[in-house]
Parts: sequence; structure tokens; C-alpha cells
Amino acid sequence: MKPIKEQVPLLVPDIGEAEEIELVQWNVKEGDVVKKDQELCELVTTKATFPLESPMDGVIVKILKEKNSKVKVGEELAILEIF
Repeated sequence: MKPIKEQVPLLVPDIGEAEEIELVQWNVKEGDVVKKDQELCELVTTKATFPLESPMDGVIVKILKEKNSKVKVGEELAILEIF
């Protein structure tokens, strides 16, 4: 029997008083193995650019938002399957 793998949603973090957040670039693609603290994508507000980092080691199983998408705090960007 295979062990059950846990999947974790990667959410847009609360980055202050940002009214508009844009996902400008993915640094990974579906199927990529990532390490904890690896920068997965870049989020831009009117004031600054913020990287979204992986909370743990795993595999990107699904990207839910495309590059250049407008996103909101708490919205799911991707699904990470952790080891």
C-alpha cells in the first residue's frame, strides 16, 4: 500500500494594505520538485515585489493561477504535494 501524500494549497500571503496584487512570474512548473524556502513565484503590488516561497519540500502538482493574473490575499495559487 502506498503512503498517503499530503497536499497543501499555496496561498497569496497577506502583504499589507495591497489592494491590487499581480502574479507576474512563475519560477517553477507543474511536476517540479521544490525545496523549503525556494522562491516559487513573484507577486507585485503598487508598492513592492514579493516572492512566494515554498513552506516545505515537495512537488508542485497543480498551478491554479496563470502568469499576469490579478489575485487576492488568501487565494490559492498552486498545490504542493509534500514529502
